[in-house]
Amino acid sequence: MKARLPMKASTVAGWLFAFLVVQRLLELRVARSNERWAREHGAQEYGQSHYPLFFVLHPTWMLLTLLEGRASRGRVNPWALALFILAQPLRYWVIRTLGRYWNTRILIVPGGQRVTGGPFRYLKHPNYAVVALEIASAPLAVGAWRTALAYTLLNAALLLGIRIPAEERALAEYQRSQQD
Repeated sequence: MKARLPMKASTVAGWLFAFLVVQRLLELRVARSNERWAREHGAQEYGQSHYPLFFVLHPTWMLLTLLEGRASRGRVNPWALALFILAQPLRYWVIRTLGRYWNTRILIVPGGQRVTGGPFRYLKHPNYAVVALEIASAPLAVGAWRTALAYTLLNAALLLGIRIPAEERALAEYQRSQQD
């Protein structure tokens, strides 16, 4: 027997979409402020060529979660919704731990040290783990399983094939330059 909340998935999809839009817009404001600070402190950007892919991935994921969720005739999946809700404090733990260094871009600030506290004690890339959890759980909460599947795979391909290797190369290059 599946656990379901009495709320209609089609109704919650709209609320979830609104939450995600506001959250991501506010975070972009923080990221832009942090980017200005980083550039003022001599930051070098890496991986610019793949950056637009994330600006396609995230808005289309949110929109398809809304559309497929609105078309859903089922009820909210409480387990998936709980996972999504539990991911939010983790998301802000990462952002708070990184402080001024948190960004949506790969920016290496001269003199900066790799962050190893907070959630970074447990995972090398905790922000990406949180985003992966959100990309799967939000659509599943509202019955948008096609969106959950497609975007989980797309996100994994982008992160594992492009983004994380670009970050690792940037950090390795920076560390080599510090040893010279």
